[in-house]
Amino acid sequence: MFALTNKPEMGARLYAGLIELATDPERGTDAMQVIQHMAGVLVETYLIFEEPDETMQASLARLSRMLDCEPSAGPLAARALPPAHIMDFETERGRHAARGFFEEWLDCEFEFHDLILVIVHNIIVSWEEDGQPRSESLRLLMECATRCMSYEIAAQELCDIVIEKKVAQESWCLGDCVASLSGVAGRRLATSLSSNSCMFFMGADIPENLDHVAYVMTQEAIRLGVPAGSDWRFGLPANDIPINAPVSLTNAMEPYCTSFFQAIRLDNPYEQAVACAKAAGRMVAVAAGGALPELEPAIAKPLAMAAMTETYKFICLEQEALSV
Repeated sequence: MFALTNKPEMGARLYAGLIELATDPERGTDAMQVIQHMAGVLVETYLIFEEPDETMQASLARLSRMLDCEPSAGPLAARALPPAHIMDFETERGRHAARGFFEEWLDCEFEFHDLILVIVHNIIVSWEEDGQPRSESLRLLMECATRCMSYEIAAQELCDIVIEKKVAQESWCLGDCVASLSGVAGRRLATSLSSNSCMFFMGADIPENLDHVAYVMTQEAIRLGVPAGSDWRFGLPANDIPINAPVSLTNAMEPYCTSFFQAIRLDNPYEQAVACAKAAGRMVAVAAGGALPELEPAIAKPLAMAAMTETYKFICLEQEALSV
């Protein structure tokens, strides 16, 4: 019935594309990147269906049966997975690749999903021949797919929550929404770091951890149509000016974020910071997108960056004061 697409040719191209995406001319193929890209491709196919979380569970269970193994059990090693900001970046690359191929797909989404599972199965089996147990590869893939899905659901749900609870009921403007989500991201980032990571902000120095989380926000906004550029930090307050964090907006949004993360069992504060940053980037796109945006991009982008940065500084200095 479904014979419109040259499936062997499409499968070979997708397989080659995943390997090429994670291959460096000097260092060769990075298997962890391949796993993240495969996770992104899978998640993109799950999002086609009405219940993507249930689809993911059924799909990964089916992949386990295809591989004739269960994922390796027990806690993961501390550095088994890359940091959340890297995982978001790499899985998004996989999702982008999947969208490109799905645009060429002429059959139903179930057929596309089946093809993806066959490709993933073949890659994992080929790795076992090189000494990588399939149970370990399957476990890493499941962990990456679960986190990728969590970040995507969080970005959408937190945006929906702030609009339904704050805009509709309390007449917040979209600028307040952007600032609140960015502020929560900055707060969760600061609390995820040890006291040694909190420092005085000298000159134009911005902590590397803040840059990582801010990048998640900027890339999400750009993916959704906000113009790219270097104006995210335009107009940020100088370091010799008192910190001006949007504390009231952040405090108002914090309980909703806490309840949501508890519901989806996303417990790691750094992962929560990445999820909130992704939501903030999506809200920037809502506020600054379209032909007649409510906020001009030149205003919305620095607003989001300032809220995240100032809240991060505020919490860091607050923790430092408590530790003295």
